[in-house]
Amino acid sequence: MSFVIPEKVNMADWFLLARLREGLGDKTAILCGERSLTYADVARLAARFAYALQQLGIESEQRVMVALPDIPEFAGALFGTLAMGAAVVMVNSQLKPEEIAYFYEYTRAKVVVVHADHVEAFAGAARDARHLRRILVVGGDGASSHSSFEALSEGAPAVPEVFPSHRDDAAIWLFSGGTTGRPKAVAQTHGAFVNTTELYGKRVMGYAASDITLSVPKLYFGYATGANLLFPFSVGATSILFPERCTVEALFEQIRRFRPTILINVPTMVNYMVSHEQAAAQDFSSLRLSTSAGEALPVELYERWKRTFGVELCDGLGTAEMWHIFLTNRPGDVRPGTLGRPVGGFDVKVCDDEGRELPPGEVGWLWVRGASRAIGYWHDLEKTGRAFRGEWYVSGDMLSRDEEGYFTYCGRGDDMLKVTGRWLAPAEVENCLLQHEAVKECAVVGVTDAQGLTKPHAYVLPHVRRAGLAEELKSFVREKLEPFKAPREVIFMDSMPRTHLGKIDRGKLRQS
Repeated sequence: MSFVIPEKVNMADWFLLARLREGLGDKTAILCGERSLTYADVARLAARFAYALQQLGIESEQRVMVALPDIPEFAGALFGTLAMGAAVVMVNSQLKPEEIAYFYEYTRAKVVVVHADHVEAFAGAARDARHLRRILVVGGDGASSHSSFEALSEGAPAVPEVFPSHRDDAAIWLFSGGTTGRPKAVAQTHGAFVNTTELYGKRVMGYAASDITLSVPKLYFGYATGANLLFPFSVGATSILFPERCTVEALFEQIRRFRPTILINVPTMVNYMVSHEQAAAQDFSSLRLSTSAGEALPVELYERWKRTFGVELCDGLGTAEMWHIFLTNRPGDVRPGTLGRPVGGFDVKVCDDEGRELPPGEVGWLWVRGASRAIGYWHDLEKTGRAFRGEWYVSGDMLSRDEEGYFTYCGRGDDMLKVTGRWLAPAEVENCLLQHEAVKECAVVGVTDAQGLTKPHAYVLPHVRRAGLAEELKSFVREKLEPFKAPREVIFMDSMPRTHLGKIDRGKLRQS
């Protein structure tokens, strides 16, 4: 099941220009509102971005920050930058000025590509940026003091000239989804993206030219970059993009209008979708499958999804450090509550603190190896040394494996709780709470009491608050699980704090 990555490979050629050589230039590549772009159109867009960036002095191996919403120009900027041999730094277009300033300084990007709707925030943060040369603005009227993409790209060729990148060259910087501190980047290679696309996208999930994909996460999130852009482009399929904030109503409309075959989802949105008052009225018959990643998928959510929509939901686990999914349930082979089995070409094991592999049933640290391993963390050699050990990447996730080779997610190592001397997996308690009709969303974290002991506290977003609900939820958990796993406190929330990748920010909950 392994795959040999060509020594010389450039992602722009592999994912985009190869489709033109295959005769798919007129095939629809992107649907975005009223816009429909073919593969030839996207190639021209990439050539225009490469041309504009060259006018701004960008050279191979320099970094270009792409801060665009989910519009066709995102794909153009990505492939145009990669075609030049430069590296892409993908960030959220909705960042706040102080966050933008951090990314400018941390990444040392020479140019940032932004939409005219967001240029004010990025320009304001650029005043003290030491390394940034220019702001390349998409969709403006050309009257500002910044560089206009439309003006600078005039005279570009129909296809970009491709730099002869090595498979180990840095291609895209991905930011880890941790819940503490500033986001840290891992430099991922051209080869890593090609490798996982072949092993997971094609061989496991079966992406085909007939597929139409739609994503809940936006393209700057590596999970979506793969599942809603690179995977479909690798086989000549079609990607649906929309720049608006992703809401249940927006998703229902996109599915009704464009009839996707693959939905890239996350547990939080799964919860919102099955809880929506119009859920039962939706026609999801076009979908052949949905994926889930980014957070643990509770069994209860999986069952509610299947009952409501009748679509297979394949939960999986991936990391920025190994780019994308390497553990997954498969179409026709889903075990609810597990992460499924390793993707062919990846080796996964569960180890103790000393790196010794544990027997089935034991909880330990995730170790994984494969050809999608990142180069390392930018400006953090110490962390790189701890996480990357020879061929293996050692994650902060804790898993267990059963006798048949199916893995179960137990939580982040820093989220696991030792209560009265026994390990408690927050995900188990969260899944239990979600079975209660009053619970819409929840998170369980450890809180240290006055005696220095760790106690589980549940933060709950209820459907409706009522008197006595907190004690009712504690009793509910005690009846279904071992009593020590019941939350000592239940704190009701109006909304959950989120990280830059949309996950529940457990660090902030602990501090609350």
